[in-house]
Amino acid sequence: MYRLGSGDAQIVAIHGITASSRAWLAVARALEGRAELLAVDLRGRGRSSALPAPYGIGAHARDLIAVLNHFGLERTVVVGHSLGAYVATRLAVEHPDRVSALVLADGGLTLPGLELADPQAVLEAALGPALARLKMTFPTREAYRDWWRRHPAFAASDIADADIVAYADHDLVGDPPRLRSTVSEDAVRGDAAELFEWGEPAKRLTIPAHLLCAPRGLLNDANPMQPLEVVRAWVQQAPELRQATQVPDRNHYELVMGTTGSAQVADAVAEAIA
Repeated sequence: MYRLGSGDAQIVAIHGITASSRAWLAVARALEGRAELLAVDLRGRGRSSALPAPYGIGAHARDLIAVLNHFGLERTVVVGHSLGAYVATRLAVEHPDRVSALVLADGGLTLPGLELADPQAVLEAALGPALARLKMTFPTREAYRDWWRRHPAFAASDIADADIVAYADHDLVGDPPRLRSTVSEDAVRGDAAELFEWGEPAKRLTIPAHLLCAPRGLLNDANPMQPLEVVRAWVQQAPELRQATQVPDRNHYELVMGTTGSAQVADAVAEAIA
């Protein structure tokens, strides 16, 4: 767990399925002076990569309760990106007394077409390059940084190079020339085993929630993770509690790691605190 930024409020931030706490650097900068982010490395990722099973959304939610207890936070705003949004909704449904509001970044709702697919097949299709990365080795830190710089979602983005460096370096273990990602494939597959249940908690939320979505997907493609029509339908089910914003011309990663997207996520967090 890492404390990023500064401010009177402490906000819990939960990253995506093959990411780490360093995904929140841009949001923390945009929030500077308004809130401190308590950014976790989920079980099986980053500096928590050595933590054993069980994996899954329920296990992550239990870990987050331990974080809240450790910091003496009775109730706080929680922000989650991608998988982190699903963890956040599960946490809020199971412990509504501990979560005052949610900010969901490109996650939280049922994935499109999921009812027709096998969870592992969906995982392979959506996260193929990311899963392949977990099997790769890199001769130097710079080689891994360059891998991320060439990633389709990063190459033409407004993600700061210093953030790419920090993100890549935090996700490396081993020694040259066999450096590799910290992310446990078992953890990723363990989380994906619950894929059909991921969107269910969001339907039962009883606290305010703001979902920000990107029109482009994980590879800067035209297949968004949270299609706007799905997001709008979710809002309409409880408009007194839910709101949504599509951040124009952003992809799944840029939404939290880029300058434009992170500013909007930060503003949503600040609004939730107020």
